[in-house]
Order: sequence, then C-alpha cells, then structure tokens
Amino acid sequence: MKRSELRTRRYAGVRAALAALITAVVTALSLFLTTAPGASAAVLTEVTNFGANPGGLRMYLYVPDRVTSRPGVLVAMHGCNGWAPGFHQGTEFASLADRYGFVIIYPQANKSANGLSNCFDVWSDEALRHGGGSDPVSIVSMTNHVLQRYNGDPQRVFATGFSSGAMETNNLLATYPDVFKAGAPFAGVPYGCLGPAGCGDKTPQQWGDLVRNAYPGYTGPRPRVMAWHGTADSVLPYTMLQEEVDQWTNTHGLSQTPASTDSPQPGWTRRVFGSGQVEAYTITGAGHDLPHTGMAAYAIRFFGLDGGSSTTTPTPPPTGQIKGVGSGRCLDVPGAATANGTAVQLWDCHGRANQQWEATSAGELRVYGNTCLDAAGTGNGAGISIHSCHGGADQKWRLNTDGTITGEQSGLCLDAVGQGTANGTRLQLYSCHGGDNQRWTRT
Repeated sequence: MKRSELRTRRYAGVRAALAALITAVVTALSLFLTTAPGASAAVLTEVTNFGANPGGLRMYLYVPDRVTSRPGVLVAMHGCNGWAPGFHQGTEFASLADRYGFVIIYPQANKSANGLSNCFDVWSDEALRHGGGSDPVSIVSMTNHVLQRYNGDPQRVFATGFSSGAMETNNLLATYPDVFKAGAPFAGVPYGCLGPAGCGDKTPQQWGDLVRNAYPGYTGPRPRVMAWHGTADSVLPYTMLQEEVDQWTNTHGLSQTPASTDSPQPGWTRRVFGSGQVEAYTITGAGHDLPHTGMAAYAIRFFGLDGGSSTTTPTPPPTGQIKGVGSGRCLDVPGAATANGTAVQLWDCHGRANQQWEATSAGELRVYGNTCLDAAGTGNGAGISIHSCHGGADQKWRLNTDGTITGEQSGLCLDAVGQGTANGTRLQLYSCHGGDNQRWTRT
C-alpha cells in the first residue's frame, strides 16, 4: 500500500471514529454527564464577563475553601456531548484542589462536529493559531481572569481534558506556550490533527513543525506533556498516543526513544522521554473512558500542584542516611537484619550499612545494594519493611522538594507512627499532612 493511501485510510479512520462517538457516548461518558456538584462547602459557580470570549464559551469555576496564597490554575475540559459540571463531578480534580489549594476552570464547549455537540474547536483556522480567536482565546481570557482575581501564579497554569478536551489541551499547549506550562491529555489526538493537516501518519519533524508554526517567532520554553490512552479505545485509535509522543518529543528536541519505561500501576505502562518533558501512559484494556480512579493524582503530581517536585523523575540524591526532621533519628533496619519483611524503624544515626539508602533512577530506596524499602499495602497504616527488590510499584518512592517521601503506588507519605520520635518507632504509610514526622532529610 502506498504511503499516501495509508495516511488517507488512517485519517478516514479517525474521522469515522469521531462520528461513532455519538453512539458510544452514553456508556463512555456516563461518568461525566451528571450535573450536581459534589458535597462540599466550596461549590462550582458560573462566572460571566471574564473578558474576551470569541468562542462564546461558558465559564465554571471551582475555588476550594482553602486556597494557597499564590495558587496554581488548572483548566479541565470535558469531551464532546459532555458538560462542565459533569466533568467537575465525575473526576477527581476537585478533591485534589481541596487538598492542595489550586483553582480549577471548567470551560463549557458549544461547537458541533461530526454529529456531536458541545465539542471544543480544534479545527478552525482561528483556533489553530496564537491570537486567532475562537475557543482558545476564550479559555486564555478565563485563565487571565482567575490569575488576577485570585493572585494566581502565572508559572503554574496547566491544562487537562478528556477526548475533545484532550484535543483542546494539546491545542492550548501549541498555540499558547507562553500561558500553559504543561498539559495532560486523556484519550486525545495531536495538535493540528483535525485541521487542514489531517491525522494521517506524519514524521516527528512534521508533527513538531505544526506546533512551531502555531506561534511563529515564539522562542520560549515549551510545555511539558503527559499523554494517556487506552489500548481498547474504539473511538480514537490507540495509535494516536504515539503520534502525540512524536509531536511533543520533536517539539522539545528529544529522542523518540524513551529514557525509561516502567509500570506505576498494574496495567499501566509509562514511558518517560528526555528528563521528563514528555510522558506517555498506555492503559492496557482501557476504552474511551479516561481518566480512571487515581490518574488525576498522577497528572497533578506531574504539574507540581501537589506541593512536591514538578518533575516526575527527580534526580536522586547520593546514597546516605534518611533522617526524620521531627525526631533527628535515621531510617534503620533493626539489628542490620536482611530477612524479607523486617520492619524498619527510627534509630540514632550511626552511618553503618543498615542506615545507608540509595535512591535509584527507578524510584527505589535500596539498602545493602539489593534490598528495597517496601510498602505492605496502599492504605493508611500500611507497614514499611525491607524486601528483595522486584521492581513493583510497592517499592517505588518519590523524594519531594518539601521533604516528604511518598509511595508511588499509594500517593501516601512515609510517616513515623504516632508522631513518634524515640528509638524503635516504626514507619508506616499515612495521608500526607506536612507534619515533621513526615519530612526527611538526606545526610
């Protein structure tokens, strides 16, 4: 088959898949179609007169009860046939905003495409270029309004969305890289795919050129991208994930070969490119129904909105002791034991081998060279012990800039039980609260 025929068939397949969404939408988007906001003192409110609105969009805003003094701003966008209040209710972003104090904008789309309603414009000439008009300008107006009204941090503005909202996420990253610092598209397509350039197979250079031509003359930093897609997506082909990877790795000047590959959760495969500028998540068996439970937290971590590092693969510190801020004592394997299941403890720092922990590039904390810090579960109170390293998510840890150490599988913090400080105090997983018994230093 000729390459031109292959491109034509792929493009036609994506168009047909978009049309098929109208028949699948009841099941695929059922999570997002309710309209009642979640039970909370903070409520979703509609904002009018937010500024220039060439797209004629409606703006919904969620401001948690406790907002940080310089909050980040997240734009979260629904799919075709969806509603902003439904996306607010059906995803975990609002509960994460309650926890971390950032503000969320939920734009309401109003365009029609391929028999679908309430889609975001990612195909018109106006939408595909910086300052052109249509939905992107409306969304930037909403963002500027929130930054001014809530003293937001312009260096922490991010976008995410599902399906049409994922497409608009990529669109905003391409057309307004000066506004959006990172994005997390769930089940989308590359920027420009539904425009005149089409969705047919392109080289990474061609995909990257589309982004560069969206804002001619722009020489600033490019947004980081975390793209997600299910292998069983019957609406937008799973192959679109690789096209997104090709586009954004080329835009960043990176190799299309991942720097690392791992499995943060069962059925998830994560590829990290460069030093974390681009990440791609393959969700085995998932259809057109992302994000699933727990995925939003990974996006918030990628953005740095959780108070930790804004990169997902921080450079580990050298091998050394891990000292509790509250206790002044070190993470210790009792009696220099080596048996699997030995519970770790706090103990006076002495620098011997049973207190020497190596933070590896795989996210492990190793002692004795081949034994890993291991979590016995994913809930509050799960015990912490040592176990032969096996590469599982229960042995992956994140060393955060605020001094906390979080389990990658659970998202919970390494915690000294009962806020204890004495020799022999055991360690556990517990909900992060910022206390000194959850903060650690490397010595």
